[in-house]
Amino acid sequence: MSNESDLINLYSSRILGLAADIPHTDRLDAPQASVKKRSPLCGSTVTVDMSVQDGVVTAYGQDVKACALGQAAASVVGAAIVGATVDQVRRARDELHAMLKSDGPVPSAPFSGLEVLLPAKEYKNRHASILLSLEASVAAICQIEEQVS
Repeated sequence: MSNESDLINLYSSRILGLAADIPHTDRLDAPQASVKKRSPLCGSTVTVDMSVQDGVVTAYGQDVKACALGQAAASVVGAAIVGATVDQVRRARDELHAMLKSDGPVPSAPFSGLEVLLPAKEYKNRHASILLSLEASVAAICQIEEQVS
């Protein structure tokens, strides 16, 4: 079981700084897709608006109602996602999941900033909130791909 110093490390100044400065918090006026995801365990929610052109994320907006860890993840994702390919977004979701749940490596660029959440792998009750932003982003990509096909 984790002790108090582990909890202090979990909520580092870097995580709190990211949580306080989330990019792309304005919703898009005309997104190709809009997806809301909720963590049933803690009630955190993330709504993502997205547009994609030629397999690249061209516009992104998010409304984040989550704990500091979920906010930090949304901050890193928001800073990296515009200009990322849909394959990079999917890979980031899978890599973040593996990092948290099965000692996988840190997500690759452009989402390598998610490394800041490595201490959270010991806090399984926080995983869903941390994954919300990428889960909603991948769901938005799937919606867009369904519209195109």
